[in-house]
Amino acid sequence: MARKPASMYRKLKDRAYTHREYMGGIPGSKIVQFDMGNLTEDFPVQLTLIAEEACQIRDSALESARISANRFLLRDVGRLNFHLKLRTYPHQVLRENKQATGAGADRVSDGMRRSFGKTVGTAARVHKGQKIMSLGVHPQHFPQAKDALRRAGNKLPTPHRIVVEKGAELVS
Repeated sequence: MARKPASMYRKLKDRAYTHREYMGGIPGSKIVQFDMGNLTEDFPVQLTLIAEEACQIRDSALESARISANRFLLRDVGRLNFHLKLRTYPHQVLRENKQATGAGADRVSDGMRRSFGKTVGTAARVHKGQKIMSLGVHPQHFPQAKDALRRAGNKLPTPHRIVVEKGAELVS
């Protein structure tokens, strides 16, 4: 059965559904790692990708944004010249009421009656102004860092902005 579109889960509607100890069959998070690059060095310039609107970001979208930024930085900057950190975790469990399709489906399916739904994935609840990912670089790699976060932000379902938190005087 095909996955339903992410636009169904983008808005924050109900209470958070996060108590995993009471649920069975939750698919694992697709995010492979949260810290990439040089983890030991303290970089003088710090950029942050910030959400402009409250929404839910599926774990597949977060992983896609992470891969996009990391691959660009590895190619243009080098592994030892940046530290990329993902700052959100997909706690929210998404449910979907499966519908039977095909001939005779109206006699098999219950429709919306008792439609609690089965777990289909996870998402991160992000509020307006929340940090999604941070990136530390040297001043000479500032344009590449800004471009990497822009590319990552294009994979996310919310408008975003890039803020220079530390080292703004070094890059101006």
